[in-house]
Parts: sequence; structure tokens; C-alpha cells
Amino acid sequence: MKQMQKGFTLIELMIVVAIIGILAAVAIPQYQDYVSRAKLSKVASFADPLKTAIGMYAQENNALPTFAIADGGSWTSLGLTSAPTHTTEVNSVSLDATGALTLGIGFTVGSTAAPTVKFAPTLTGTSVTWTMTCSPTGNANMIKVFGCS
Repeated sequence: MKQMQKGFTLIELMIVVAIIGILAAVAIPQYQDYVSRAKLSKVASFADPLKTAIGMYAQENNALPTFAIADGGSWTSLGLTSAPTHTTEVNSVSLDATGALTLGIGFTVGSTAAPTVKFAPTLTGTSVTWTMTCSPTGNANMIKVFGCS
């Protein structure tokens, strides 16, 4: 009487390992992109109350702020009670004399360490529109999150 062998052959196991390797090669970079975009979304959320304060200042004074606030400076002139506190995603915040807000990003995006994003306001009548500029340019994740020019 013949005995039936049970189990997988070596070829079948090698095919399964190859398929898992191919899936991992595709999945790991995609996962890193998702993590990077999630962190960049936190940066965008960090900027929202500051952009609102600049917009309110512009509406109340019929002009954009013409004073600069360095990182850690007094933000009370914009109506904020204190300076924005840094997070793991944002390591510097400044306002220049044109009303533009610049955020230093505290993590590596793609192959770039310490990138920045600048939110430049334009006052038209009573509405404020924002133009985002990323440094360095051309990073796909920053373009997706901020719509950088």
C-alpha cells in the first residue's frame, strides 16, 4: 500500500516567498508615502489657526500684517494669546513683514531634511487668498498636501 505524502513542495514554497517579496517591495514605499502625507496633514492643521488669525487681522485692519514675528516671538499682535508651540512635525514658525507665514517641517520628507512651507496671503477687498510655496520644490507629497506652486 502506498503512503500519500502531505505538505507543499519546495517550488510551491519558493513561489509563495517570491509573491510576498514582490508585495512587500510595493507596499513599503507606499506605506512610507502615507506616513509622510499624514505628518504633512498635521503641519497643514497646525497652520490653520495662524492663517485664521492673519485673515482676521487683515479684515479688522483692512491690510495684511506689516510686522515680522520671529520664531518664539510675541504673537499677541495677531490676537493670539501665546506663541504657537512646536510639535514633532513643526519645528519653527515665523511671520514676515508681508504677512507670509513660514513653517519649518521637523521631519524628513522624501530625501529632504528640514523642508519648509510658506503660506503667502493676498488681500483682495475683504477676502484673503493663500498661495503655498514649498522648499525644496518638486516633492510629490508636499504638492499633494499643500498644493505648492
